Amino acid sequence: MSSHREAPEVSKDPVVDSTDVYAFVSPDRSGTVTLIANYVPFEAPAGGPNFYEFGDDVLYAINVDNDGDGDADISYQFRFQSQLTVPTTFLYNTGPILSLTSSSWNRRQTYSVTRVDRHGAQLLGQNLPCPPCNVGPLSTPNYASLASAAVQSLGSGRAVFAGQRADGFFVDIGAIFDLADLRPLAAAHTTFGLPGVSLSSSGGVNTLATSNVQSIALQVPIGDLTRDGFAGSSTTDPRAVIGVWTSASRQRVRVFDRDDSSSLWSGPFTQLSRLGNPLVNEVLIPLSEKDYWNRQSPSDDSQFAKFVAQPELASLLNVLFPGAFPHLAAYSKPRVDLEAILLTGLPAGILPTAPLFTTSNGNVEADLLRLNVAVPPATGSPSPLGVLGGDLAGFPNGRRVTDDVVAIELQAIAGATIPLVDPTYTVDAVVPSVTDGTTAASVPSGFLSNFPYLGTPYSGFDVA
Repeated sequence: MSSHREAPEVSKDPVVDSTDVYAFVSPDRSGTVTLIANYVPFEAPAGGPNFYEFGDDVLYAINVDNDGDGDADISYQFRFQSQLTVPTTFLYNTGPILSLTSSSWNRRQTYSVTRVDRHGAQLLGQNLPCPPCNVGPLSTPNYASLASAAVQSLGSGRAVFAGQRADGFFVDIGAIFDLADLRPLAAAHTTFGLPGVSLSSSGGVNTLATSNVQSIALQVPIGDLTRDGFAGSSTTDPRAVIGVWTSASRQRVRVFDRDDSSSLWSGPFTQLSRLGNPLVNEVLIPLSEKDYWNRQSPSDDSQFAKFVAQPELASLLNVLFPGAFPHLAAYSKPRVDLEAILLTGLPAGILPTAPLFTTSNGNVEADLLRLNVAVPPATGSPSPLGVLGGDLAGFPNGRRVTDDVVAIELQAIAGATIPLVDPTYTVDAVVPSVTDGTTAASVPSGFLSNFPYLGTPYSGFDVA
């Protein structure tokens, strides 16, 4: 749900559909930041013989704004190319795939990485190998080693990976889109709910528990991303803040020939999708605007600010659970708290009980996943609620793979963050139980402690 099938046209074109974006200071490599962009939602592990891959005709990009204007100052661009090694077979592989150069692997992809900034374009790597999809124990008997071999060095402390991973996003999509039918809230407060509708189940169901994604992961030194190469320790310095989003684009014209291999793409690239903060397009932007939103630059997001300032989901909570949110129901002011979290960043001093830090480096309203790179990774057990749980290294200060962004954003929409901008507001007592009931433990594959962090993809043989 972070951005799984979030817009009508993109839902028909999964290779350009970015599902999640992550940005965090690497916990295992001091002085670096990890950026992850996932594509192709709801990959069924047994989806052969044409297993999943990136689009050869798509320009994928991880974009970074480091001066607060909502436009990309740095863009890492990825282009993919597929090859058939045995054109006469219908199979993805004709025997076990024991290495990234195995002759039995028929359908494979390589890619290039280019860094674009104000100085121009720099090719960082080309003909880099993707690992195969995780077919099963006969075809990919040691999948972890194949994936590890696909982690490539780009020099100067940079690493990259592109290929299949287990979907690390956890969410009860079945409940969320059944009119925000939040099972834990309904079970804990049985007096709330629509007449004649039984909402008695207390546990959340991770709809993505056995789904895979195509993941692009990049790890680079902090100074590669910040304004003027800033790598200081001041958490209030706006130079420590970067804004991250991903995009997917195609050239405008495709000319088909009878022989598909002779088809021609031409013209400038047009953006077809983008993603910064989780859930923004999916939950806040109206259906009629979703595809239009996907084509816009973050610097133009002021036109969508009204949907953040008056979120429809807040009203829906009041309808589905009448009487549960009396203070939220009576609150008619624009949601300046949500605008700060999602569109401009948190100003220094807005959190009354935390050390001073900021995720803002400008006043332009733009949907960016903002990260203050001067905030060190959390030690011990990071809070899944991130900043809302007192952990400044988590969402909405960037986003880690284990952050419970569904609970964070649901609770924020339900009023948990209004006191940040309106101290007279009383948060409704039920707000801490506003969650879909899923946690990082709902991800069967688990997570890696090192790059690329997302877990081993599920195999088609092992998942029914």
